[in-house]
Amino acid sequence: MNIALIAHDKKKKDMVNFTIAYKKILENHSLFTTGTTGKRIIEATNLKLYRFLSGPLGGDQQIGSKVAENKMDLIIFLRDPLTAQPHEPDILALMRLCDVHNIPLATNLGTAEILIKALESGNLNWRNIID
Repeated sequence: MNIALIAHDKKKKDMVNFTIAYKKILENHSLFTTGTTGKRIIEATNLKLYRFLSGPLGGDQQIGSKVAENKMDLIIFLRDPLTAQPHEPDILALMRLCDVHNIPLATNLGTAEILIKALESGNLNWRNIID
């Protein structure tokens, strides 16, 4: 499965900790990230991933294009709903695309863990049925 990992600045540490905790699951999938988030994940985990541009330069939109092309299966976008900065990726466009194309999108650690555990158990294979 193709999985995108994005995090607002104040959630990057949470994303790194999440990828450390679920490294064994994530390493079996194709991972895509925005630039800075990906750099931090690589430094902490050595996971192999593809880094798009950083969020302010359009990395979230590059991931969105993969959603529109039906080339993304799951997105984890840890967002900071209270203090997101203007330069950070905007989740609204990505959320809309995920809703249009029925792509699971987690915006917090609780939902992200549920999706990862479903992925691990094989219960997130509905995309194989549709495709």
